[in-house]
Amino acid sequence: MAMSAKLLAVFLPCFLTGCVSLDPHYERPRGAVLADDARHNEQEKAANYRDISWQDYVLNTQLRQVVAMALNSSRDLREAVASVKSAHAQYGEQRADLFPTLSAGISGTRSRALTGEGNQTALTNTYSAEGSVSSFELDLFGKNQSLSRQQYETYLGTLEGARSTRLTVLYSTVDYWLQLAADRSNLAIAKETAESARQSLDVTRKRLQNGVDSMVDVASAETTYQSAQADVASYTTSVAQDKNALDLVVGNSVPDNLLPQGIEAIGHALREVPAGVSSDALNNRPDVLQAEHNLKAANASIGAARANFFPSISLTASGGVGSADLSSLFKNGAGIWSFAPSISLPIFKGGYNVSLLNYTKAQKEYYVAVYEKSVQTAFQEVADALARRGTINEQLTSQRNNVAASQTYYHLADLRYQSGVDTYLNALTAQRTLYTARTSLVSVEQAYYQNLNTFYKVMGGGTAREESKLKL
Repeated sequence: MAMSAKLLAVFLPCFLTGCVSLDPHYERPRGAVLADDARHNEQEKAANYRDISWQDYVLNTQLRQVVAMALNSSRDLREAVASVKSAHAQYGEQRADLFPTLSAGISGTRSRALTGEGNQTALTNTYSAEGSVSSFELDLFGKNQSLSRQQYETYLGTLEGARSTRLTVLYSTVDYWLQLAADRSNLAIAKETAESARQSLDVTRKRLQNGVDSMVDVASAETTYQSAQADVASYTTSVAQDKNALDLVVGNSVPDNLLPQGIEAIGHALREVPAGVSSDALNNRPDVLQAEHNLKAANASIGAARANFFPSISLTASGGVGSADLSSLFKNGAGIWSFAPSISLPIFKGGYNVSLLNYTKAQKEYYVAVYEKSVQTAFQEVADALARRGTINEQLTSQRNNVAASQTYYHLADLRYQSGVDTYLNALTAQRTLYTARTSLVSVEQAYYQNLNTFYKVMGGGTAREESKLKL
């Protein structure tokens, strides 16, 4: 008897938690990265962007406050956090199937019935107190364990999705703020050009009255002025739309004092970090981790589908005490119990179990492809950002020099025109060249900051330090 009790103590935990796992052995898919990419990665010294918080990366004080507003108020991020909470609750619900459901209750019955002697009756009282286990399925083949692992991996995937959403909100906030800065600079340039063109138009009309210029010169000056006015109207619209887009991604109206005046006035808005890349860094991107957790969930669902082919054993049991007198229920009551095990063996389900298993295998193939695509996308995005980063500084320097040369060209051409040495056509060409050079410089400056912003995003920046804010 003592030996039986010891064996029961040893094997009972196995019965409760499942002795067998039918999940396929999981291995991370390999071969998603091209050999050239792998050799490139080995030569680079990677900066761990996941350890660089956005507060350390965003240097501009105005932009830093706007990002903080977005991370606090963004509706997209609120949706993602709500999804994490929901997935966590569903995991807890599924995990509850690993344990028996215990309940306790006290019941009493009072009745009058015939005693069997004529029409005489008697009152009878019956009281009982018992605890019970209701239909607990022994997880002998690990079905509930597999379902629990599936739900847990789904929860982890949702958590990584929320981190990816957080990073996207940060990126979008910075991007729209930079776009607003660029369009405000373009608007200022367009207004300055329109004013300069208006003055040139006035001068040209006076010179026409004095017989110095022709109607062709006046028409050319008018064309430049009207074109600049059209650009003013266009950029005014763009600035308003940029503000609306920024408010939407932030989730609140951004105060005017936190808005940039122009791209040239924001200083070193973002921190420059060494741009090395490694496979390990990209494998830890939130979207890649999300794809891997979804793959692991699909792998666990195969184990659960396999378990459907095996019999299931359920236990229903209760035990307690009973008495005819409530006062003596817990003192002198008699022991009562019941034990009702059952076994169910699948024989015919019309092919349901086979179809379910085939479905789970197909889902795993799908998530393998999704994971490999996520890895390849990560390397492609980083490669594109690196290619832009390798030339942006040279382009920025050249464009600044181009603006300086265009300003000198316009100044000299305008002096020659005002002195009557040269035609208005050359002054007009110089003015248009300067306008194009200045707007191009704005675009290159915007591209410089966007490249820093993009690289921080594609490297999964700040996700390691922000993990605790999304855990439940």
